[in-house]
Amino acid sequence: MPGSFGGLPRSPVAMTQLLLLIVALLVLGHVPPGRSEFKRCWKGQGACRTYCTRHETYMHMCPDASLCCVAYGIRPLPSKTESV
Repeated sequence: MPGSFGGLPRSPVAMTQLLLLIVALLVLGHVPPGRSEFKRCWKGQGACRTYCTRHETYMHMCPDASLCCVAYGIRPLPSKTESV
């Protein structure tokens, strides 16, 4: 058939929808999933960062030599050797 482009829609509305779909897929492909930019530490309660925020404290060094930052509200569990 003359004017056929191998299965692409021919109406302007369908072309607009197809273009929006392609743009949305391209944008979603470049957005990283949430909280993946930092490695987790301290039993999953902390994040390995270069600097801790003012609401966090430094607990120890991560394997990549960054700081393990943990929120002030999270306290380490007492060790089993402490007496009551």
